[in-house]
Amino acid sequence: MKVKNINLETVCGITSRLPENSLLEIAFAGRSNVGKSSLINTLSDRKSYARTSSQPGKTQTINFYNINGMLYFVDLPGYGYAKVSKNLVAKWGKMINNYLEGSKVLRLVFLLVDIRHTPNNNDIQMYDWCVNYGFNPVIIATKEDKVKRSQKAARLKDIKNTLAVMEGTPVIPFSSVTKSGKDEIWEYIDMVYMDFNLIK
Repeated sequence: MKVKNINLETVCGITSRLPENSLLEIAFAGRSNVGKSSLINTLSDRKSYARTSSQPGKTQTINFYNINGMLYFVDLPGYGYAKVSKNLVAKWGKMINNYLEGSKVLRLVFLLVDIRHTPNNNDIQMYDWCVNYGFNPVIIATKEDKVKRSQKAARLKDIKNTLAVMEGTPVIPFSSVTKSGKDEIWEYIDMVYMDFNLIK
C-alpha cells in the first residue's frame, strides 16, 4: 500500500473516550523511545509526521493516524519511563488495556523492542496483555543498524526467548535509517487489511 494521505485524526488522553471507528486499526506498542514514531514515519514515507523525540515519555496519548481513508495506525503511549509518577504510569497502563479490550476493529498489534537490549518486565507484560486479549503481536526489533550483523541472530533469539513468544511469531529486524524491514512489515499490514475487508 502506498501512503498518499496521512492525517492525525484523533488524540485520546487519559480521560478521553476512545473513538468508535469502522476502519481497520493497527496498533504500535513499545517502551518509551523505542522508535514507534520513527516506524510510523518510515511506513508512511514521511520524515517527521509522527513526532519523534530524544526525550522518553513524549507520547502520552493514544494517537489515531488515518491512512488513505482506509485504515488507522494507532500509536500507543510509550511505557516504562521512570521519570513519571507511578500513578500516571498506572493510568497509562489502564488506558492501553481499555483500548486493547475495547476496540472492535483492532486486528494487528506490532510490539516494538530495541534489538540491542533484552526485553524487560514491561515488554513481557505488554506482550502478555496482547495475548490475553486475543492478539498474537508481530515483534519489531528496532534500531537494527546499531548492532553488528554477526550479533543479529543472537539478539533476535534472546528477544524470542525472553518474551516466550508463541510458535511462529514473526520477529522482524527494522531500521528507520536503512529502511530494512519496512517491506516485510507492510506485507503483514496488507494481508490483515485484505482479511478485514473480506470478512466485512
